[in-house]
Amino acid sequence: MMSRSYTNLLDLAEGNFAALGPGGGGGGRRRSGSFGLKRMSRVMTVPGTLSELDGEDDSEHAATNSVASDVPSSVAGDRVIVVSNQLPVVARRRPDGRGWSFSWDDDSLLLQLRDGIPDEMEVFFVGSLRAEIPVADQEEVSQALLDRFRCAPVFLPDPLNERFYHRFCKRHLWPLFHYMLPFSSSASPSPSSSSSSSSSPSSSSGSGHFDRGAWEAYVLANKFFFEKVVEVINPEDDYVWVHDYHLMALPTFLRRRFNRLRIGFFLHSPFPSSEIYRTLPVREEILKALLNCDLIGFHTFDYARHFLSCCSRMLGIEYQSKRGYIGLDYFGRTVGIKIMPVGVHMGQLKTVLSLPDREWRVSELQQQFEGKTVLLGVDDMDIFKGINLKLLAFENMLRTHPKWQGRAVLVQIANPARGKGKDLEAIQAEIHESCKRINGEFGQSGYSPVVFIDRDVSSVEKIAYYTIAECVVVTAVRDGMNLTPYEYIVCRQGSDSTSEVNGPKKSMLVVSEFIGCSPSLSGAIRVNPWNIEATAEALNEAISMSEQEKHLRHEKHYRYVSTHDVAYWSKSFIQDLERACKDHFRRTCWGIGLGFGFRVVALDPHFTKLNMDSIVMAYERSESRAIFLDYDGTLVPQTSISRTPSAEVLRIINTLCSDRRNKVFLVSGRRRDKLGEWFSSCPDLGIAAEHGYFLRWTRDEEWQTCTQTSDFGWMEMAKPVMNLYTEATDGSYIDPKESALVWHHQDADPGFGSSQAKELLDHLESVLANEPVSVKSGQFIVEVKPQGVSKGVVAEKILVSMKERGKQADFVLCIGDDRSDEDMFENIADTIKKGMVATNTSLFACTVGQKPSKAKFYLDDTFEVVTMLSALADATEPEPETDLTDEFDELAVSVSSVDIDDEQTPSDKLIGG
Repeated sequence: MMSRSYTNLLDLAEGNFAALGPGGGGGGRRRSGSFGLKRMSRVMTVPGTLSELDGEDDSEHAATNSVASDVPSSVAGDRVIVVSNQLPVVARRRPDGRGWSFSWDDDSLLLQLRDGIPDEMEVFFVGSLRAEIPVADQEEVSQALLDRFRCAPVFLPDPLNERFYHRFCKRHLWPLFHYMLPFSSSASPSPSSSSSSSSSPSSSSGSGHFDRGAWEAYVLANKFFFEKVVEVINPEDDYVWVHDYHLMALPTFLRRRFNRLRIGFFLHSPFPSSEIYRTLPVREEILKALLNCDLIGFHTFDYARHFLSCCSRMLGIEYQSKRGYIGLDYFGRTVGIKIMPVGVHMGQLKTVLSLPDREWRVSELQQQFEGKTVLLGVDDMDIFKGINLKLLAFENMLRTHPKWQGRAVLVQIANPARGKGKDLEAIQAEIHESCKRINGEFGQSGYSPVVFIDRDVSSVEKIAYYTIAECVVVTAVRDGMNLTPYEYIVCRQGSDSTSEVNGPKKSMLVVSEFIGCSPSLSGAIRVNPWNIEATAEALNEAISMSEQEKHLRHEKHYRYVSTHDVAYWSKSFIQDLERACKDHFRRTCWGIGLGFGFRVVALDPHFTKLNMDSIVMAYERSESRAIFLDYDGTLVPQTSISRTPSAEVLRIINTLCSDRRNKVFLVSGRRRDKLGEWFSSCPDLGIAAEHGYFLRWTRDEEWQTCTQTSDFGWMEMAKPVMNLYTEATDGSYIDPKESALVWHHQDADPGFGSSQAKELLDHLESVLANEPVSVKSGQFIVEVKPQGVSKGVVAEKILVSMKERGKQADFVLCIGDDRSDEDMFENIADTIKKGMVATNTSLFACTVGQKPSKAKFYLDDTFEVVTMLSALADATEPEPETDLTDEFDELAVSVSSVDIDDEQTPSDKLIGG
């Protein structure tokens, strides 16, 4: 059953904006529907099948090689479209009230990232403006931004923006991503609170229940951004780089329209652990939307690890690391994971450092704090910045280290809050109370231990404070990156024209271990800000450290900060995005799924659906046929409670076996006794059990083994090891077979089970190093079995036996659904080259489900498999009843002696059920 959120997405895609409920419409915008949203035509821009989910008329679709764009690229090469909630542009109404003036926002990271983009690549921006633009001015503003700034503004109706930004982004996503759970409705203002009380992240500690209407607004707002991107994009040449948590639904809209579009996403906030993230009711929708990107970036490995853990625990997708790159295999597409903290803009900082205005400010501050040791804090007024924790630690330091009384000063710059709320008001009250108490207890004539600045501070003034500070202190309890330490290091280094700091450059940092920049600052003193006493000792250690030590730490930090600046970050991201997308236009893609379940399946261009007519024609004109059938997931669904074969399956198999030109084999990982019991009514069916270790050609034949191995003493060595891991891993169990031991962990904790499986694999490989066995890991299993046993090997032996007895196959059908069947598909593809089958043989290697495979054909499900086999049965010409046992007697005798050259036998790479 579709979740409500899926349905809402379809409603929104259909233009049914009434789904937003009361308050969702209005605004008087020039769009149809509730918001006057103009319907835009869908254009197929690249080869491939696109899932048409918007319900538009076929007449609206056209197949062309390009998209008509209002903004043609100014260069012949590639272009990157940077999409974010806000444009890096400042808009101001002219003093005379006639029109608008615009300027670049030099402090915007989005503007600064251009320095790392190749010169031949144009940068185009899509986003909203901070200023509210009247409807009458929107067209003129759009044209001005397009012509002068290469920007396309998105105008969100006020009611929509309120619910999208202030309610969902700031009241749900922002607190959750900073590890704050919505424990109760008293934790923050209710959803019906005024906009002033909900506009700040600081007031967003959760409303106690999930606001479904705010989620719908979030999806609709993302669709507004999507349609603006569609207006300007050339999908064959452009890259799209989406920024931050405001637009996490955007990749799904883009991928639905353009299957092969090159999409990158960077999250600038923390990503919470799975225990926190799983509380979000739309958790899977957001994960699946992000997985429609080609590259997803995070500041730290911790954030990436949490995301990967969520994908594993909630979607069952495991990551792989190959040659230094981390990737998730998502329906044939590899979604890259990029870990790269953003840096500062060195050029901008050095420019400000050289301004004359800075010099007199530094001189003034040096006089003000002459003879004092200055510790500096620069933070937003925010519930997560830990300002009061910093004050308490400073107070503790003055009390436990009296030598700093009258000598140490903490200057705390608090950037004004962007809104109001009960949580914020409580924090502000605590901060002011702490400042008053500390200054009252330790203050002296001409000395205030805490200087609290809660006003706008210009860049020049802030840099002046950086220059004179002996130590910068950051005690945020959770922060995505925080560039304050980086800026401080650059300012302490100074520029060639500065002369305030004589002698060796030095700096010291005390930083919270919960901020994104902490891992890159190995010379900083890292603290848990909740531990007041330990933080106080860290402050004392930092300002008491020798000058030489401060200099060495500063040099180490400056080398990193100066080389890993914002240009390095953006250049690295774009390079990895290009690498992740290099195969986009060489693969066959299908768009499947509804709503946020939409995804693109990327497959080999030769991978096609098995055509019933083609296989029936090949079947009818052949004279010797080999048919290999997997069981679980092929003849019966994996989800079926009853795994016994249906009467229809038994009828089809008996019909196929009745033709003397056919040899039908069931090739399964199941035990021979169970398969023999289930198919006892099929006398002429061949069975290869336990991946081919046991083999019989007919019901009345004795079971044979396909290897010379008869010593299973290794089981006595392997089983105790598996028992140890079973006892230690709740939810795991051992499946003992006659020829193999399989350890299953699908019911264990995903992270712990995977970790234990790796440990078990290493343990078993060590213990069984001198035994004739193969130790392999598969999907939720670790298996030990004799060497040389696989479905691919037994299929080859059967084909060789048929050839030796004058029954060389000219028709081979092989069907399976899991990874163990890939061995068969791989081996079958080379049988003509190896001379095992006739040169004119029709080969049909077919997997079940549209997924990456070594097979060349696929069928969607077990129903289609049974339908196809039924068609072959209908084309079968049964012979008069004879005992076919004698005919295959010699084949059965000779099969165990067939020895396939090792060079022809692929290694047993894949394990399955």
